[in-house]
Amino acid sequence: MADDLGDEWWENQPAGAASSPGASDGEGGGDTEMTQQETAPGPVLSKKIKSPKECFLIQPKETKEDATKTRKRKKKKITDILAKSEPKPGTPEDLQKLMKDYYSSSRSVIELEELTLPDSCFLKANDLTHSLSSYLKEICPKWVKLRKNHSEKKSVLMLIICGSAIRALELIRSMTAFKGDSKVIKLFAKHIKVQEQVKLLEKRVVHLGVGTPGRIKELIKQGGLHLNPLKFLIFDWNWRDQKLRRMMDIPEIRKEVFELLEVGVLSLCKTESLKLGLF
Repeated sequence: MADDLGDEWWENQPAGAASSPGASDGEGGGDTEMTQQETAPGPVLSKKIKSPKECFLIQPKETKEDATKTRKRKKKKITDILAKSEPKPGTPEDLQKLMKDYYSSSRSVIELEELTLPDSCFLKANDLTHSLSSYLKEICPKWVKLRKNHSEKKSVLMLIICGSAIRALELIRSMTAFKGDSKVIKLFAKHIKVQEQVKLLEKRVVHLGVGTPGRIKELIKQGGLHLNPLKFLIFDWNWRDQKLRRMMDIPEIRKEVFELLEVGVLSLCKTESLKLGLF
């Protein structure tokens, strides 16, 4: 009877209940497997370990911006080019071209033609073999006679145009063999006022003037320096400063030179009473 009740009880139990012991064992095994999967190193971690090695081995590709920056850094300066190139002596054509370029935006074609100077007003240019004294002796062999005949105040026979006061002093020292007993005046702005230079020109006869275009132009405008007796206008054309720039390479000085030419120099050149030289 007891056996029959036991059989009956097992038959009436749900299928899940009968397998519950086994199910609990299965669930426990599942938890163990999940724990092992979580703790086990996955492929993601292995990639993270290898990725630093790949970063050190593979060089980044150069972008267009980087290439442009590199090109900009390597761009040569004008001083680098001039340092490696052979110096070329200035010619009258160089001055004529600079004048046309300077006035092209503000003058008509007809006005530009009027600015063109005749070849006869140019002296022989320095071929870079001369000192200042030897060059002046070559272009003005009768200087002693001219100097003796000059007696007009507020004027000079020869003007030498340069880019700075320091350069003017260098030129004065370098032309000792040429000037002889000639009276020389410094015509630059450094440490010398315009009125002081006007008084000096009024007091005595001067044969040579060496200075900058801005100060010389100012003296002409104020009536302290007359151009009619002027016979020679020499540009310190080929000399270069520490940056290898010539006088006419500097925009400010180039502007002052052309302004000086317009205050009476060009008209004297066209009448051939004034000669231009490029030293």
